[in-house]
Amino acid sequence: MTAPAHAVESRAPADAALIEELRALLGERLSTSAAVREHHGKDESYHPVVPPDAVAFVRSTEEVAAVVAACARHDTPVIPFGTGTSLEGGVAALRGGVCIDLSGMNAVLRVSPEDLDVTVQAGVTRKQLNEHLRDTGLFFPIDPGADASLGGMASTRASGTNAVRYGTMRENVLGLTVVMADGRIVRTGGRARKSAAGYDLTRLFVGAEGTLGVITEVTLRLYGIPEAVSAAVCPFPTIKDAVDTVIATIQSGIPVARIELLDEVQMGAVVAYSKLDYKVAPTLFFEFHGTEAGVKEQAEMVSAIAEEFGGTDFQWAARPEDRSRLWQARHEAYYAALALRPGSKGWPTDVCVPISRLAECIVDTKADIAASSLTAPLVGHVGDGNFHLVYLVDPANPAELAEAAELNERMVMRALAMGGTCTGEHGVGYGKMHFLPAEHGEAVSVMRMVKQSLDPKNIMNPGKVIRV
Repeated sequence: MTAPAHAVESRAPADAALIEELRALLGERLSTSAAVREHHGKDESYHPVVPPDAVAFVRSTEEVAAVVAACARHDTPVIPFGTGTSLEGGVAALRGGVCIDLSGMNAVLRVSPEDLDVTVQAGVTRKQLNEHLRDTGLFFPIDPGADASLGGMASTRASGTNAVRYGTMRENVLGLTVVMADGRIVRTGGRARKSAAGYDLTRLFVGAEGTLGVITEVTLRLYGIPEAVSAAVCPFPTIKDAVDTVIATIQSGIPVARIELLDEVQMGAVVAYSKLDYKVAPTLFFEFHGTEAGVKEQAEMVSAIAEEFGGTDFQWAARPEDRSRLWQARHEAYYAALALRPGSKGWPTDVCVPISRLAECIVDTKADIAASSLTAPLVGHVGDGNFHLVYLVDPANPAELAEAAELNERMVMRALAMGGTCTGEHGVGYGKMHFLPAEHGEAVSVMRMVKQSLDPKNIMNPGKVIRV
């Protein structure tokens, strides 16, 4: 198996004529400054900065179409950019080109409370949307932790802490507006809750990571804010006890909204970083949504299950401020992990397995880490079989990078052997592109045919997801 080459691919500077054409279109909203280009050539991962040749700050679908059409005429790559919170090198301009920054497309276009749906421009972030919805009694539940753009979340098929109850972006995107590789504007899906009309193009673009088109608008499902919300934290003697509690909870049909796992390394980091008063041990974070009676019943059932597996110190957080502090600490887990080794970079990675194999996969993975020289805290959206590691590495140390790559490959291949996937929610980018043949086999050739058909010049975020 060939690991990803963490280097710039063959590239030539963008044509001066293209830059002038885009400058005439956008004026000062086209930037070629080194600082702006560098900012748009990196994400939150360990992957090196690979800047584009120019950054186009767009404000409408029509402007995106004009930029893409111009790039197509000049055979120049196009790299969409939301907030830069991706984790597998998805925004790196491996072959140069023009980065399209969609953050200025941040309007909520329509809210339909009666139909429980909303249409937003791609640059709207999840926090911005929920703030906009605050007085409607509705909310959008997909929460990957970072305040990512909704276009980026659709593009990477994001999920997060609420996925065990509300699903992922795959289940919650009703329709899209997409600019194709030749500049055409297409609209997929619709507001109807089901349709048997034609190919499901919406699902094709959700998760394509900008390799088939640029998402400019998204129509999403909304949900009623639950009457009651309660959270709890419970430590366990071993990580297997914690995971077995999760499996028993899911198999019992208890509709838990969130179940998050932090191993003892990550819990120690979070306690120190966020100043929490919790035991440093493998720990589950729970959240329950529903009526007052329903939440109470769910919590009592989960508490009884946890006690069977040694979880006897259930601590409740019912007040909104306490829940916010608890989940803020969970969302800061990545930065807490980095604080364990000041000056290090995080190599975040994730896999997802059938829940029946989750304990085995985690235990074997932690044994692998214990036998290595690296520190790698573990967190997981374990209610759906998804867990994450952050290898803390010195990017200037080739031996550490090689060791992290070896550990990561063993974890991924272990997950695949258990019927899992190389990534539950981080996406492929170019960091995990080499695992797709092992996971999908001949289906990769079909994906390649789709890519070549929709993007024959290979200008849409080239070098990501599928090798062409």
